Amino acid sequence: MICVSKKKSYLKSQNLKIFGQGKLNGRVKISGAKNSALVLLAASLLTNERIILENVPRLTDIEKMGNILKNLGVNLVDKNNKIEIDSKNISVKELPYELVNGLRASFFCIGALLSKFGEAKVPLPGGCNIGSRPIDEHINGLKALGAEILIEEEIVKAKIKGKKNKLYGTDIKLKCPSVGATETLIMAASLAEGRTTIENAAREPEIQDLCQMLNKMGAKIYDAGKEKIIIDGVNKLGGCTHKVIPDRIEAGTFLIAAAATSSSITISPVIPIHLEAVTNKLQESGSKITIKGNSIKIKGKEIKGVDIDTAPYPGFPTDLQAPFTALMTIANGESRITETIFENRMNHIHLLKKMGASIKLNKNVAYIKGVKTIKGMDLVGSDLRSSAALIIAGIIAKGISKVYGLEHLDRGYENFESKLKMLGIKIAREFNKRTLTRSECKIDSEPKEIIDLRVA
Repeated sequence: MICVSKKKSYLKSQNLKIFGQGKLNGRVKISGAKNSALVLLAASLLTNERIILENVPRLTDIEKMGNILKNLGVNLVDKNNKIEIDSKNISVKELPYELVNGLRASFFCIGALLSKFGEAKVPLPGGCNIGSRPIDEHINGLKALGAEILIEEEIVKAKIKGKKNKLYGTDIKLKCPSVGATETLIMAASLAEGRTTIENAAREPEIQDLCQMLNKMGAKIYDAGKEKIIIDGVNKLGGCTHKVIPDRIEAGTFLIAAAATSSSITISPVIPIHLEAVTNKLQESGSKITIKGNSIKIKGKEIKGVDIDTAPYPGFPTDLQAPFTALMTIANGESRITETIFENRMNHIHLLKKMGASIKLNKNVAYIKGVKTIKGMDLVGSDLRSSAALIIAGIIAKGISKVYGLEHLDRGYENFESKLKMLGIKIAREFNKRTLTRSECKIDSEPKEIIDLRVA
């Protein structure tokens, strides 16, 4: 039996109704990092002992990864943002397509399954349609560690060569600092024989969090967060309790929303250094930032146009490019937003222009001339971060906006509209009456005006 959530199709019948020109005020609690929690769930496959993950956000992507682990034979107990994981009775080394499709992070399981069991079969990954995210770096790295890789009918089949059924440490140099490849190879190398070095490794906080948990489990990983990571393989890994780091992308989204509305809020808990590229740009654009311990206070003022170029950490995160673009639509002066990571991550530009923003798009560079106001309207988010950007745009706008595409939003933001409501924004989740019964979880059709606005 395959566990599949019906939540996503049901979410297509929902929208957020936003009353524009609102102000934020107060304190908001930041949830655990989605991108960290997903890879930590995959890493739990490396041991037969119990793993307890704390501060896990309740998101549809987390639910999907949980269903993937359950289908492998993992026992999961999920309660109040804490998940207990028991992987000792894994009976399957193959992930079903029905679960992997739409969740790119599921591919990270290949490194853990291969290293622990000597073989793995994983369908090619899905996820948000924001551009090409090839798995070449993952595959080449696993081959360098001693795996035979065959891709047949969209299935990646990996097997360890030789009789010892162990991967062998080696030197790997990534062509680009891919977060997914770095995480996959760290997990694979943790149980390999000998030393592995990964050069040009990604340096994101989520990778540092993974290495911290693996080291608690008994791994020997050095220099996480640097461009060269060293892993000395061990024979086995044990259990541990680990708290997921705060979500820097959720934190950045709230900071940007406050800046866009000239509001004053405090966010916590956060790790301020993880947000340095974002807070620097917010300060440059006119906001006052105050950091105290694990909290950040922002006081939004008159917005000035600033330029950003997305870049791997510690640069400006691609996941906050869309929300920051929404902020720049009402800035004084001109700004330039350059997306350097994903080629299809400008889907929100079309809709911001419909709202009255003055933007010229040339490939992956948006040239923005700030306007005084944008107008509310019905909008459909096409991916996770563009959905957050459209909600910010709706908060800025004059009039009422309705944002559809919540199946994307709920993948990465825990209780987003509830947190905004607590900060004073007039926002409500509506349930479309044109749907079938909840058990069928299916929409009859989308209204023509929504189809017309859908981003390709």
